[in-house]
Amino acid sequence: MIIEWGWLTTHTDDLLALTLDHLATAVPAVLLGLLIALPLAVVAHRVRPLRGLLLGISNIMFTVPSLALFVLLLPITGLTRTTAIAGLTVYTLVVLLRNTVEGLDSVPAKVREASLAMGTGRLGTLLKVEFPLALPVIMAGVRVASVMTISLVSVASYIGYGGIGQLFTDGFQRSFPTPVLAGVVLTLLLALAADAVLVLVQWLCTPWMRKGARA
Repeated sequence: MIIEWGWLTTHTDDLLALTLDHLATAVPAVLLGLLIALPLAVVAHRVRPLRGLLLGISNIMFTVPSLALFVLLLPITGLTRTTAIAGLTVYTLVVLLRNTVEGLDSVPAKVREASLAMGTGRLGTLLKVEFPLALPVIMAGVRVASVMTISLVSVASYIGYGGIGQLFTDGFQRSFPTPVLAGVVLTLLLALAADAVLVLVQWLCTPWMRKGARA
């Protein structure tokens, strides 16, 4: 396999554009998945009979091949970025929903009861006590979902919104390994960068854990 390093230097602008396009699909998918997963997780946590149903549905949807899901969405959303984002959002749910439920389950019942006894109310307890304490587990799910989504975006090149995935298509079609290698490296770097950013976000959002570590 011969890599033409000169190709990389002459296509820097294209690589940057594809990377930004990749993020334009991945980031909304993760954020939308989180917005959907949070209320569903609260329902699954508080209404136990619905827990198995919601988790089961998310698991079933995850088993649908990504390419097939995009094809099913095409008559509804067409050849647009919305199709790519909607399909990827479905795959984030199985991770985000399960981790959010587990995070809420990990909150000690005594802490929840103490908050209610102080007159905080159920919504206030959820927002001020349960979600903050569940944040480490939730963020673990967000990190996994983000890395997974960054990897899956490439499949959306089938509908023209695959970002870095277009490098794979181009390389395979021309039997030219350089774009393929560039795509692999860029995808890996994006995943590592996203994970590092999320670790920083978690660190900033959980000051009590930093204090406990210093103690």
